[in-house]
This record gives sequence, structure tokens and C-alpha cells, in this order.
Amino acid sequence: MFEVLRSQNLDYTLVICVSTTAERYSRALTYMKSGNPVLSNSTFDDVAQRGYSQPMTLTGTINRSLLLLLLVAGTSVAAWVYSESHPTAIYPIMMTGVFGGFVIAIATTFKKNWAPFTAPIYAVLEGLFIGGVSLVMEIKFPGLVLQAILLTFGVMFALLAAYQSRIIRPSQTFKSVIVGATFGILVIYLVNMAMQLFFHTAIPMIQDGGPLGIAFSLVVVGIAALNLVLDFDFIEQGVATSAPKWMEWYAAFALIVTLVWLYIEILRLLSKMRRN
Repeated sequence: MFEVLRSQNLDYTLVICVSTTAERYSRALTYMKSGNPVLSNSTFDDVAQRGYSQPMTLTGTINRSLLLLLLVAGTSVAAWVYSESHPTAIYPIMMTGVFGGFVIAIATTFKKNWAPFTAPIYAVLEGLFIGGVSLVMEIKFPGLVLQAILLTFGVMFALLAAYQSRIIRPSQTFKSVIVGATFGILVIYLVNMAMQLFFHTAIPMIQDGGPLGIAFSLVVVGIAALNLVLDFDFIEQGVATSAPKWMEWYAAFALIVTLVWLYIEILRLLSKMRRN
């Protein structure tokens, strides 16, 4: 049924890598007070000093995050249902989501005030990608998608509870380590993509279902999860400094980027564990 996927030069694992690297490149540029050269400590101070009459609020950010999640979920379901009856459409749907999402993510990163318009588009495009990938993984490993969804939101709510109770507080060192580790993962994925494209091989630990491959995925899942803590801090700082209203969309966009990455990495980890 899904021979079209296996006949392509780039299989769905490579698509996951492309999506992850694109999203992490976008998200890594959003960190405030993290040692990242793009954003300095005055990120929110600069926008706050302009005297916006409608400042960023926590309620507004939550509402926009929920809206983006609904867009991702709705588009994912639509892509899944359509691909089930039109198998040849899976690959085009996923690639549209991957490369379209990459372009929109980069645009949003460098034009943050575009977020009210670009964030919903990004959510729809990521939904196309997630729907296609999830369908392929569910066919190969029945029940895997539900497990990945539950784990993704379970991790998010656990970390949110830990953040709100002040069990986890992102210090300067914490932020620097997480950002550095995130860029390290990005480099590994870029090298893996280049190896697949030009040498028709890959870094074994990324796809291998053995102990080393599972350990690598566990580390990546951990890094992706800890990025959620930085998202929560980003939102809290934005509200505290009365950032402009459109920053609610940008913060929601950043949160969705992290959640998509975490979900994909959990899918990869569970699939490796199922192979054994």
C-alpha cells in the first residue's frame, strides 16, 4: 500500500531529520538570556520600552497555543484520513509540510511581528507532516502513535508542574547548556542528512535499534523536553516585561516548535524499542 514511500530516495526517517533540524534552528534563535548571539538580554526590554497599549498576557499566550495545537491536530487528522485512501499522496503531503514549515519558521524567526499571521500557517504545515509520518509509523507499529501522543503531553505537563512549583528554574548555565546541546543535535542531523543524500548511508546511532541507538534517542528526547522549560521561561519573561501583544503568537509558535520536535523524537525512540 505504501510502496511509494520506499521507492523514494529520501525515506520518512530523513523527512523527520529535515523537520527536526528546521524547527530546532528556528527555536534556538528565540532564546532570551541564553548566550545566543541573536537575542540579547534586552530582547523584551526593547519592545517593552516602546509603550504598547496592549501588552502580552499569560491568558492570551495560552489561548493562542491552544489554537495552534488545534490547527496541528486538525490538519494531522485530515492528512492521515486522506492519505489512507490515497497512499501516493503521503510523500507529497509530508514534504509540503517539511519544506513549507521550514520556510515559515525561518520567516517567523527573523520577522517576529509576523507571528500572528505566520504561526497559524506553520501549525497547518506541521500538521501535514505529522499526519503523514504518524500514519506510516502506525501502520508499521500499531498503537505507537497514541503512546507517543500521551508521552509528549505527559512530559509537557510534568515539566510545567515542576516549573510552576519552582522545582526547575532555568539559570544562565542551564540555558547555555541546553542551547549548546540543541545545536549539537542539529549538527548531527545535518551530517546525517548529507551522508544520506550524497553517500547513501547514515549515522548508525540515529536509526539503529540497538542499545547505542536507543541511548542516543533517550538523550535527544531529554534535550527536547528540557527545551520546554526554556519555553515556559520565555513566556513568563515576556508577560513580566509587558512585551507587545503579538509576542503571544510568537511564544505560542515557539512552544509548538518544541512540542512537534519532542513528539517526533518520542516516535523515533518508541519505534526503536519496538524493533527489539
